[in-house]
Amino acid sequence: MTVLSIAGFDPSGGAGILSDIKTFHALGEYGTAVITALTAQNVKRVEGVLPVDVEFIKKQLDSVLEEEKIVYTKTGMLYSSEIIKTVAAKIEEYDLKVVVDPVMVAGSGGRLSKDSLVRSLKEDLLPLAHLTTPNVYEAQALSGITIEDEEDAIHAAYKIGETCDVVITGGHLKGNDVLYDGSIKIIEGELVNTKNIHGSGCTYSAACTVYLSRDYSLEETVRKAGNFTRKSIEHGLKGTLNQFWRME
Repeated sequence: MTVLSIAGFDPSGGAGILSDIKTFHALGEYGTAVITALTAQNVKRVEGVLPVDVEFIKKQLDSVLEEEKIVYTKTGMLYSSEIIKTVAAKIEEYDLKVVVDPVMVAGSGGRLSKDSLVRSLKEDLLPLAHLTTPNVYEAQALSGITIEDEEDAIHAAYKIGETCDVVITGGHLKGNDVLYDGSIKIIEGELVNTKNIHGSGCTYSAACTVYLSRDYSLEETVRKAGNFTRKSIEHGLKGTLNQFWRME
């Protein structure tokens, strides 16, 4: 099956488009990609972001989607409300099922979006989402609720869940993910004692996209995506895509 990532380019290879494509491949699916922005970054810092012109983003999307039979896509860094509106319009035009990774801040702490992004995500893109996968900081921005513990995350999930199904990932919640798909479910996990987490949110949302394309339920999707992401973090550069693929 062919899946699509609409996201930014991270030259370090740890996050963004490159991470998504590696995840798709590791799980045995063919990945296509549309780049929304170029970044100058590494695992420690973001030096700059250069957004792609929206007309060229449209050309990328049309070129891929007129040739490939794609049902499932994911979004990553979209950077601006103008880009979000452009991508949302194409998602509706091609009737795509979308996993939204609402990227706002890099794992290294650098901002990867304009301040108007939150409003546009909530108004233009999340209503189209099959699932959104914010971390704690992104969930705070989307819900307006300060998250200090799992109970706060549950309240935030209810709030975001008014618009679409959501899983608040547990990297800052002792490893537990909070899923809302009509009811709250706590997906128990565990934290990996490592600093090798650059791009883990991209890996997770890309894995969710693959599992949803295989008709897994949302609960099973997030469980399998969490397991895949943890194993990816554990292996880091020492692991290989073939190892991950065989593991599945």
